[in-house]
Amino acid sequence: MTVHFIGAGPGDPDLITVRGLKLIRSCPVCLYAGSLVPEPIVAAAPQGARVVDTAPMTLDEIIAEIKAAHDKGQDVARVHSGDPAIYGATAEQMRRLDALGIDYDVTPGVPAFAAAAAALKTELTIPEVAQTVIVTRTAMKSSAMPNNEDLDTLGRSGATLAIHLSIRNFREIERQLVPHYGPDCPVIVAYRVGWPDEAFIHGTLSTIAAKVRTAKITRTALIFVGHALKPGEDFRDSALYDADHVHVLRPNKKAETKRA
Repeated sequence: MTVHFIGAGPGDPDLITVRGLKLIRSCPVCLYAGSLVPEPIVAAAPQGARVVDTAPMTLDEIIAEIKAAHDKGQDVARVHSGDPAIYGATAEQMRRLDALGIDYDVTPGVPAFAAAAAALKTELTIPEVAQTVIVTRTAMKSSAMPNNEDLDTLGRSGATLAIHLSIRNFREIERQLVPHYGPDCPVIVAYRVGWPDEAFIHGTLSTIAAKVRTAKITRTALIFVGHALKPGEDFRDSALYDADHVHVLRPNKKAETKRA
């Protein structure tokens, strides 16, 4: 048997990959994070399948479910929200499966920051404004951040930040990022991206906290920070489609004309 770690995307059932949906439809056991994975996705499990919401379960209980399926030779669809590689808590599950000699593979999913950018019709990498996207979080009740991954350090890059799991930590976000981005730097809070109640709150580093409090958003939100969110109208075009930018698929037509 095989355990298939599957990224279900951020919420919209249409954003799961074709491969992920096929695996869910074929597995007799489906374990899913019910707090974040929409029911229509796991409803695709075959009739009679064992479908278990793992949101209230411990790691030991989840592994016990997988071990029971392994003993029966049943494949498992282990469905996570977004992409399993980003805050998916998959590494600890894989470590247990390695110890048990249970085979697994991973099917990627659409991460929340990509889905949010699409909904906002926003490019996160604007030429000469920001060419780097940093996916990070802040330390609150969860595990501590490693050395040199605090917002003060990351903010010195000027990159577009996609900050997860931090909607209640705006005081610290503002304190650490204003020195690097300025108080008027654009901020967008993306709430429950891909769900029917999806919402976006626009502000700046100095105004966003009050707006979020007014909206009473306390969880399931992603915070974008960076000047690429509102670059204005005068940013330069990328070199990719510039007529004077020559590459292997678009040779120098002016030089060819002269040779002719």
